[in-house]
Amino acid sequence: MGCFFSKKSKRKSSEKEERTPTTTTVETTTTSNAVPLGNNTDEAPKQYSWDKREKVDPKDYMLTGLKDVTVGRLPGTLNGQQFVIQECENCNIYVYDHSATITIDDCVNCRIVLGPVKGSVFFRDCKDIKCVVACQQFRTRDCKKMEVFLCCSTQPIIESSTGMKFACFQYFYPELAFHFKDAGLSIFNNNWSNIHDFTPVSGENNWSLLPEGSSVLDFVPAPDPESEFKSVRISTDPARSIVPLTKGGRRKDSEESCLFVFFAGEYTTANARKLIDEGTAKGFVLIQTKEVSMRPEDVQRVFQNNAEDLVEWITKGPVIALELNGDGVVEACRNIASEVFSGTKVFVSDNKNTSSRDVDNFFNFADMQMGL
Repeated sequence: MGCFFSKKSKRKSSEKEERTPTTTTVETTTTSNAVPLGNNTDEAPKQYSWDKREKVDPKDYMLTGLKDVTVGRLPGTLNGQQFVIQECENCNIYVYDHSATITIDDCVNCRIVLGPVKGSVFFRDCKDIKCVVACQQFRTRDCKKMEVFLCCSTQPIIESSTGMKFACFQYFYPELAFHFKDAGLSIFNNNWSNIHDFTPVSGENNWSLLPEGSSVLDFVPAPDPESEFKSVRISTDPARSIVPLTKGGRRKDSEESCLFVFFAGEYTTANARKLIDEGTAKGFVLIQTKEVSMRPEDVQRVFQNNAEDLVEWITKGPVIALELNGDGVVEACRNIASEVFSGTKVFVSDNKNTSSRDVDNFFNFADMQMGL
């Protein structure tokens, strides 16, 4: 990366040279038509827009060479800038703000929480890392033994990495929902379990899923009450998590699933959350969610016989779709739709005989739409 956040070679870091700025002397000649300099002594220097910009100190956006400490950034301190973490050992690192990209290099035995990242999070040459991450792109290279509670909009990629374990993002702090919005991330687009191993080894599995029910606090502790982060009110309760807890790629408990789709409206996100609460309270399991935009031809392909009634609704914005699983889930969802969402435009699978087709049609379309 061609910027001050680029990874530096360890060999070169000890050979830094202080550079003294060079001064160039410009000779000027005065002609008979020149204006005497004395006539302009009272004029203020002209100001340009770039002169008024707040100066950025790279040190404010880096954590380097730290050991046995609790460090990070509070909400409002990054505001979408790039960030770098490198050569840290046995540290608790909390980045409670949104950022552009984050690279983590040569870190060992660290616990890390990263607020929403608009672009990529890239771990390189790291070992024994436990982390909570929300980002558009997630990548690792030459890493060993990582446990990651992840929200990722695209397919996570590991390369030359072993002992990688993943679980669904489960975290809350008061500003987190706004940080997701500022980073341009949807809480419903999470491919945490759809891992692509760029360098697979025959007969070996470089990654796996953490046991269902794994708690964030068993891996990443809450900030020390005496630290600078004591004012950040965090929660790792799945019921309070900004990102819905999904089963992902784990084996489904039932052969019956239901597709439930909310069309854009003033309370679409709140309605989707309400459905999750209603469904899980009845013992059903949330498998996956997606938020995508649709075109008329997409509606025809995905909803088939129901398409005509739905085409006008896709012009209002993206749809939010959820797959719920469990015996009797289709009938239960249809009852919830009529009792709780009677004034809201939704699509719910008609019956359990066609519900699996509904789920496949929609989520295959959504994956293609998102390039997965």
